[in-house]
Amino acid sequence: MSEDQHVDLVVLGLGPGGESVATEAAKAGMRVVGIDERLVGGECPYFGCIPSKMMIRAANSLEESRRVATLAGSAEATPDFTPVARRIREEATTDWDDAVAVQRLEDAGVRFVRGHGRLAGPGVVEVAGQRFVASAGVVLNTGTAPAAPPVDGLAGTGFWTNREALQATEAPASLVVVGGGAIGSELAQAFARFGSRVSLVETAPRILSLEEPEASEVVAGAFAEDGIQVLAGASVGSVREADGRFAVVVTDAGGTELTLDADRLLVAAGRRPNLADVGLDTVGLDPAARSVEVDERMRAGEKLWAIGDITGKGAFTHMSMYQAGIAVRDLTGSDGPWASYHAVPRVTYTDPEVGAVGLTEQQARDAGVEVRVGLTTALGSRGWIHGPGGKGMVKLVEDAAAGHLVGATSAGPTGGEVLSMLATAVHARVPTAVLREQVFAYPTFHRAVSDALADLGS
Repeated sequence: MSEDQHVDLVVLGLGPGGESVATEAAKAGMRVVGIDERLVGGECPYFGCIPSKMMIRAANSLEESRRVATLAGSAEATPDFTPVARRIREEATTDWDDAVAVQRLEDAGVRFVRGHGRLAGPGVVEVAGQRFVASAGVVLNTGTAPAAPPVDGLAGTGFWTNREALQATEAPASLVVVGGGAIGSELAQAFARFGSRVSLVETAPRILSLEEPEASEVVAGAFAEDGIQVLAGASVGSVREADGRFAVVVTDAGGTELTLDADRLLVAAGRRPNLADVGLDTVGLDPAARSVEVDERMRAGEKLWAIGDITGKGAFTHMSMYQAGIAVRDLTGSDGPWASYHAVPRVTYTDPEVGAVGLTEQQARDAGVEVRVGLTTALGSRGWIHGPGGKGMVKLVEDAAAGHLVGATSAGPTGGEVLSMLATAVHARVPTAVLREQVFAYPTFHRAVSDALADLGS
């Protein structure tokens, strides 16, 4: 180990939030070292948000072509995965090379070190035979990695996670997806629209189980139209791979055992935090923890801040960036605002999209809120005008005693965009009475919010 190198700040983990902290701290005049053993930029630009949305956009264009017969005449589209695979490789990821991101970091004044960094006490990080002592401290942003359930025979097979799926050069003829959350559902539908025969297995009673059941129902209906076999309330008993094919033994919700055969197996059954080997024990924290507890300023201990997925506040790029801004303000002695999580938005990019913010109805009830619900299971005139693919819903969850929304869900062709007004309402605690006074443009998808308000009552 080399002699101590004294700096102001070490950022351990350079996903979107960590990269932002390092860059902004360097711009503020701090001597910053950024450390990562993987790609600078993290999961999002290489294996998550950006390439997956490219794939989804391409798949949805195929589906739109199939709707032409109903809307405008005739059209024929032949699925070809080559263009989107090329876009992902060349435009999104530069063939999974982070040279541009590293250069951007260094141009901002950050010293970059490639390697597995570990805490070695408050404000101390060791990496690649070097030891850095940071006067301000360390920002931890080590993120998560795909998790694999303990299924008999799964280990050692060539199953996909989201990382391998987004490096695919062709759509498989058949695919089994284990996990019906956001990642599993998005990729299942995208591959189905490229012609893959898809079966999706989910242990919960419904897909998108963290969302409102009405939203899950809308997406499940779309999946049925796409020909996706959905096995909810099911369990995977074993996995075997032979001669380039997978055999997945599943017990369905009724207790019947069946075997799903496919060319590929995608496991999207959750993620694990990268915390086991980062030296948490050297700063008084539990290395076996699922998350790092932080205060409103992102402080996790002496000379230690944590941001992103590992804080357990939402595994979203926008959450990591939000927390990054807070950590930078604290590090540079600026004023707040500090962290608040009552209006965290999220979007699942299925077709229809599902946008949600704040609490679901069940979460609100579990929290002891005096709940009142407004629901519309159609998107009004705009949904009817849209025709094929125009189904959706809007659900509002109100704290009746306080008179404002604590949660909302918007599903539809632009569900994530309609969410914007609902996220503002939940964040700012806009009185429901004021929302009712709003003029909703006609005919828009967001006008369905007025129908949900009407169902909410006065």
